Amino acid sequence: MKITEHIKNAKGKTLFSAEIVPPTKGTSIEDLYKNIDPLMEFKPPFIDVTTSREEYVFIERGNGLMERKITRMRPGTIGICAAIQHKYNVDTVPHVLCGGFTKEETEYLLIDCLYLGIDNVMALRGDAMKGQNHFQPTEGGHAYAKDLVRHINDLCDGKYLSGEITHEYNNRFCIGVAGYPEKHIEAPSLQYDLQKLKEKVDAGAHYVVTQMFFENKKLFRFVEQARAIGINVPIIPGIKPIATKNHLKMLPKVFKIDLPEELIKEVESAKDNNTIKQIGIEWAVNQCKELINFGVPVLHFYSMGKSDNIKQIAKEVF
Repeated sequence: MKITEHIKNAKGKTLFSAEIVPPTKGTSIEDLYKNIDPLMEFKPPFIDVTTSREEYVFIERGNGLMERKITRMRPGTIGICAAIQHKYNVDTVPHVLCGGFTKEETEYLLIDCLYLGIDNVMALRGDAMKGQNHFQPTEGGHAYAKDLVRHINDLCDGKYLSGEITHEYNNRFCIGVAGYPEKHIEAPSLQYDLQKLKEKVDAGAHYVVTQMFFENKKLFRFVEQARAIGINVPIIPGIKPIATKNHLKMLPKVFKIDLPEELIKEVESAKDNNTIKQIGIEWAVNQCKELINFGVPVLHFYSMGKSDNIKQIAKEVF
């Protein structure tokens, strides 16, 4: 079922969803199941599965020589989506990236999704490759998420890269795209960033999932300004609970977000990580309750491979 259908069927009730990362190469999928299992009592209608960019590794070949090779540390997104759908009977949303994929590779990935009965995809440009100062499109790939959205919709209409192909069934993905309540790092202003989001929606995106944020007023402002320029698709807030003191440095650096002073002071004064985790849970619970009162369609949790704190938050909220 499509995400927009889940939202419609909920009739105004806020839904629960989570985002997971594939296990690293050589790690059993059972470890992933252990993190998903505790969340199933909250009946997530869908689970997102991220896709990792390629990266360079250097292999020593002897005599002081090093060979540079491209690898992916977390492969298998589509297979994991299929396994989750089969095991838990929930919809999955694979992340489809511009970066690291040619248009042909993207098309085959989408065809695999259709074969497996995956109705939803998240269309993302992706970040710069490790070692790059800025995002560089893969040769033969898409440069912008809006172009990826158009490609997905073209394929659903039977317009393949090899030419027009008529098929009996009009398969139609429900396409999600990313939104940034504090603006994308490369955008000169929030208003500029919102215009870029509108381009993605105008290209055929059906819903928006936001970057994590820690002050709800930023989400409220974002939604208000998005609606004012004609972005009328569902906007789903992304939630990430603070769990360690290192998050004070890591989250702003990686995700280009600000943390509120009150939260920073609480975390810095905490005596250990158990206390910090509890602070993060309480902060997220308060966030979620206010967001539900605001009427958000879904609360989407970034699990980062851990689910115990998310379970505690969900118990207080759902």
